[in-house]
Amino acid sequence: MAQNGLNYATDRYDLARYERLRTAAAEVLAMLGGDGADEIHSVLAAEVGHATPKVDVRGALFDNAGRVLLVREKRDGLWTLPGGWADAIDPPSRAVEREVAEEAGLTVRVSRLAAVHDGSRQNGHGASPFHIYKLFFLVERIDPDQQPVAGLDEETTGADFFALDALPELSTRRTNADQLRLMWRHHRDPALPTSLD
Repeated sequence: MAQNGLNYATDRYDLARYERLRTAAAEVLAMLGGDGADEIHSVLAAEVGHATPKVDVRGALFDNAGRVLLVREKRDGLWTLPGGWADAIDPPSRAVEREVAEEAGLTVRVSRLAAVHDGSRQNGHGASPFHIYKLFFLVERIDPDQQPVAGLDEETTGADFFALDALPELSTRRTNADQLRLMWRHHRDPALPTSLD
């Protein structure tokens, strides 16, 4: 409400009220999430324009043995499907292809959209001030001889294929085990409709 008010209001008194509302929102979020109110206020203040959800794209690539490609995030040292924020100038399919290339060094093409999840419901983003819509795509290699290479974007420190029954510790705010199993079901059965939460 504060962000939308600050975006559309023109009266200086209304602008001051919306700024106070943003400060109050930061204080409430700080009580819920553990970060300081000043830090949260800075995050809120950096957002401009009409408030909209963030879009996170993830690419699921399975090898012939049924193992899934995961990358280790430099930030937390945990593993996830390659992906990240969609850029405003990219269609979602292009964004996920770019993310897989940057994070795992593989050239892929999207075969289909398998799932759309709300990160607040599925990945523990409840304390985030923004909803995060997570788009999970199945992707396929363009060059089958290419091997995964991490760190091309300096955001990943590992890239490898893992069996679903032998997963490393996951960065569950990005990808959880249920989502990986869902991607496997979609990989095995292309007739499944896109999963929506």
